[in-house]
Amino acid sequence: MGMDGGEEAGVDVHDMIIIGGGPAGYTAAIYAARANLSPLVAEGFGAGGQLMLTTDVENFPGFTDGIQGPELMHAMRGQAERFGARLVAADVTKVDLSRRPFAVWIDDEEHLARSIVISTGASARWLDLPSEGRLRGFGVSTCATCDGFFFRDKPMVVVGGGDSAMEEASFLARMASSVTIVHRRDEFRASRIMVDRALSNEKIHVRYNAVVEEVVGDDKVEAVRIRDRVTGEVEDIPAAAMFVAIGHDPNTGLFAGQVDLDPSGYVVTDGTRTSVEGVFACGDVQDTEYKQAITAAGSGCMAAMDAERWLEATAHEQTSDAPTGVVASGKDA
Repeated sequence: MGMDGGEEAGVDVHDMIIIGGGPAGYTAAIYAARANLSPLVAEGFGAGGQLMLTTDVENFPGFTDGIQGPELMHAMRGQAERFGARLVAADVTKVDLSRRPFAVWIDDEEHLARSIVISTGASARWLDLPSEGRLRGFGVSTCATCDGFFFRDKPMVVVGGGDSAMEEASFLARMASSVTIVHRRDEFRASRIMVDRALSNEKIHVRYNAVVEEVVGDDKVEAVRIRDRVTGEVEDIPAAAMFVAIGHDPNTGLFAGQVDLDPSGYVVTDGTRTSVEGVFACGDVQDTEYKQAITAAGSGCMAAMDAERWLEATAHEQTSDAPTGVVASGKDA
């Protein structure tokens, strides 16, 4: 149903531009390309997203022996390309979602689109210690469900004090010999129920008022050096892994003031629909809960299908001065 034509100021109008190239963006591209929409994908220089920082992915269905994160992204990318998606490894520098067709500047070059899929993902926060950067992927991680399994029967450290830190600690306690939560304050900001669940586990210990000074180890994590913020005392906690659970930042700077964002900066969606008709969002940029490659891919499929149906339903009014907000109601909108 590719709707070609539609020129504005000599610039081609794409049926769909996908902003971001992780599992969500690539899956959206596969579905859109197979629907003959010839999507343009601005992957960004961080093409592949967080999975490019992950070595073994063992929980993506279909890979009995697991697969490397970069390898999985390379395969998804190639699949999108095979069906006719056009991929550009460049960053989007600006968007204008207030006009029709929408305008997207890729490397400062303007492109127009009838529909937009936002899949810019999120970035895990790090402690920004040199030793942490050096040992990332060698025992330092931001994802317990991805990497905890590799360190079973060994001591582990979780850094943070929110729900995600409690969740990571409880999850890791199933396989670790012990889990130490390092928290910089004297009380958690996590919900009571999550704290109770974590602290009732005899394998989980807490160091309050403590900050990580350094991750100790040459080529793998051997200990986590902490400093007590009250006494100033420094101590090494033996550990095979350190999981940083101090939150994620959604990559939504481009869209501030253009689509509705929640207080943490995530794109607010109803399914995959955003507050702007014809703009859809999928993956970690709108997912505050699951943050898995498979859920990102699933929502990428949904966004492409939602966008395709929306394009179909509004085909008759797709001109540059089309009224906004006119769309069929119900699931086919």
